[in-house]
Amino acid sequence: MLTVNNIEVVYWGTILVLKGVSLTVPEGKITALIGANGAGKTTTLKAITGLVRLERGEVTRGSVEFESRRIENRAPEDTSRLGIVMVREGRRLFEELTAEENLLVGGALGKRRRRERPHHRDGTSSLDAVYEYFPRLRERRRIRAGYLSGGEQQMLAIGCAMMASPKVLLLDEPSLGLAPLVAREIFGLIHRLNTEAGMTVFLVEQNAKMALELASYGYVMENGKIVLDGPTAKLREDADVEEFYLGIRGAERRRFTDVKSYKRRKRWLA
Repeated sequence: MLTVNNIEVVYWGTILVLKGVSLTVPEGKITALIGANGAGKTTTLKAITGLVRLERGEVTRGSVEFESRRIENRAPEDTSRLGIVMVREGRRLFEELTAEENLLVGGALGKRRRRERPHHRDGTSSLDAVYEYFPRLRERRRIRAGYLSGGEQQMLAIGCAMMASPKVLLLDEPSLGLAPLVAREIFGLIHRLNTEAGMTVFLVEQNAKMALELASYGYVMENGKIVLDGPTAKLREDADVEEFYLGIRGAERRRFTDVKSYKRRKRWLA
């Protein structure tokens, strides 16, 4: 459905950020991209959606294909009309508008696509579908978005994306700033969207444990490159992923001087 083929992204004509990134997001699946802060995960999403152009960036090599159509370096409004909708890090809501007003703004984007096909499988409206998955938003629909809790704001941001009738939903750090229990609730709702509504999801996360539990296939990114990929069950058992992203191995107590000089050689850097 969505394929990134060996792309390079350059900012300001000089700064190389992505260095030959390739990945595939199959229809009806949840695909995860994990990595440390600054690895290039968000830039990958911006390269797909065209937002990279707004920051003086450009895909200088390779291609991005959506439904067999090349879309690299297209304007963000063009990719959104095709059905690629991104929930950006930090929610980015209209804080002075109510929750329902935010949803209706999101709905304006998908108006044409909803005329062609309703978002929900049983034919209900997009707004009804959002309230079905996020009943708390129905209860809080008259409250200004700025007064909602962090978890409610994240639900609202995803709900706004649903109102745009996406064919593929891109999520950038949906657990950021949320308490663990709230983050797990959000991930549970994403799972329902995938299994019940058939939503295709591309998830970017620093919380590798939760991301690899939710997705069926995952990619590991470091320094602008994909260094490892595979079914998430296999990635969870990988020694380097366990140690550097899941915190399972290498947890024995050491003196500070030992930690400072400790360098486990990752297989992908060998």
